[in-house]
Amino acid sequence: MIRYLKGRVLKKGLNSVVLLVGGVGLEAGCPASTLAQLAEGQEATLHTRLIVREDDLSLYGFTDERSQELFELLLSVSGVGPRVALNLLSSQTPALLARALAEGDLRLLTAAQGVGKKLAERIALELRGKVPAHLMGEGGAIVRTSHTQEAELALVTLGFRESQVRSVVAEIAQKNPQAGTQELIKLALKALR
Repeated sequence: MIRYLKGRVLKKGLNSVVLLVGGVGLEAGCPASTLAQLAEGQEATLHTRLIVREDDLSLYGFTDERSQELFELLLSVSGVGPRVALNLLSSQTPALLARALAEGDLRLLTAAQGVGKKLAERIALELRGKVPAHLMGEGGAIVRTSHTQEAELALVTLGFRESQVRSVVAEIAQKNPQAGTQELIKLALKALR
């Protein structure tokens, strides 16, 4: 099994990258977050997953192990194939997606292309209690301050569901630790629309 690649980026596509590894060009499907970190002509390393089917060998690559773990977790759900798993990983950051999976946040799950309400419900049901805490960032702990609690309350008052609000505000607070209540609300409104 191919689990890791290191080589030069030959070509970036919409959903994949071709790496030159030891004189061989290997194509790997990638989520948008991985593709954004790669530049043609530069060295890159990818954590990979090889999927073998009757008539196909497909390689999928990720710049971090958290994304790779989430990809493999998503593939364990019946009805979720590599394309849907990549779409889910492309729609959210790994930590936010992990929280959405852990909390069963259907709105964030259905934001991904190809994921309807029924599939999102199946994913939430099958992965309930199976998302490791380390995938959610900072040991899985969601730090709640007075600013995050006030922002969550304001957004819930505006009609957003508490589970989705909590995930989005936590992600924003993690990226912007100095943000006040108003800034958290403003950034969360952009993310929730």
